[in-house]
Amino acid sequence: MIDNDEILVSQTDGIVVSAGPVLVDENESLKNHFMWGYYLCIENNSNHKIQLVGKDWNITDDLGNRYSDASAGFKGELPELEPGEYFEFTSEAPLKSANAVFYGSCKIKTEGQNQMKDIRIPTFSLSARSKPSARILN
Repeated sequence: MIDNDEILVSQTDGIVVSAGPVLVDENESLKNHFMWGYYLCIENNSNHKIQLVGKDWNITDDLGNRYSDASAGFKGELPELEPGEYFEFTSEAPLKSANAVFYGSCKIKTEGQNQMKDIRIPTFSLSARSKPSARILN
């Protein structure tokens, strides 16, 4: 489950985006593998019906690796949101680093308009908390 203290919120033209990280699996013994999950909630607080048509997301880790997802839809869906409705989305990203930054935008189309608009996702950190090492005392 996501910690409410880690949810960040941004708003663009009445569209509210809440986002935050979830560390799904941390197993440094298996090739420094960190499975991150992330949560997004996109809420339509505008006066118009909108459609979520795509995304342009980036993750950059502290090793300099960059992962991108610029694609249509959300797991095959193109949700339409009336004013007051919201859409929740979760996904996962396997990373080789314990620390990274997630940033980007969602693409929406407003009913009656032909142009797509970018709605910023709040930038958030993926940062595994360090745990104390076990020590054996003789």
